[in-house]
Amino acid sequence: MMRFDIISAVPDSLDSPFNTSILKRAQERNKVEIVVHNLRDYAYDKHKTIDDKPFGGGPGMLLKPEPFFECIEKLMSERTYDRIIFPSPGGKLYDQQMANRFSLLNNIMIIAGHYKGVDDRVREKFATDEISIGHYVLTGGEIAAWIIIDSVVRLIPGVLNDSESALNDSLMDGEVIEAPYYTRPAEYKGLCVPEVLLSGHEKKIKDWKEEQSKSLTKNWKKINNLE
Repeated sequence: MMRFDIISAVPDSLDSPFNTSILKRAQERNKVEIVVHNLRDYAYDKHKTIDDKPFGGGPGMLLKPEPFFECIEKLMSERTYDRIIFPSPGGKLYDQQMANRFSLLNNIMIIAGHYKGVDDRVREKFATDEISIGHYVLTGGEIAAWIIIDSVVRLIPGVLNDSESALNDSLMDGEVIEAPYYTRPAEYKGLCVPEVLLSGHEKKIKDWKEEQSKSLTKNWKKINNLE
């Protein structure tokens, strides 16, 4: 069974994502174990302090190194981690191929930053992978952790039902976007399903899907400056 450990200053923010839909089902089926660790449990001063002002000045508060070191070293004494992920704006841009590789691992730890960030000694000491989920700023690393875990867990055999199969998803086969999908009714408020999909002609449908996929992929690369 695959296991994720997430270290967070605001663990309650992950209650809903990990207890609904596919992630909930994956845990109930014993396909994955997701454990969220409260950073404050590893702050041993009277006030359970986990943040402080940054050296050199500047706005905001940084998460202190001591609670992270305490928690991470405890977890590492209990099991071997294949990856320790540090979500960061300066990290490698996350993609489907990375998710595919992570889905083959056993134990992954994610260090979730919050406030202004994390004392950089935590990253320097423990992170094996720095990952960015996009060129924008989030409230905390918990959102990035959720995205990474969701994208990985759905790839584990037995998690998805046949109707939810990930095998043909966009970007599963490199930089390829799927053709659009349609279902009943064939016409709704003047909007019609492409006639070829109603024809029953397998080769024409296959050719249409390939052409649509090529066109959508080309446009996706153009708008993302990937050409």
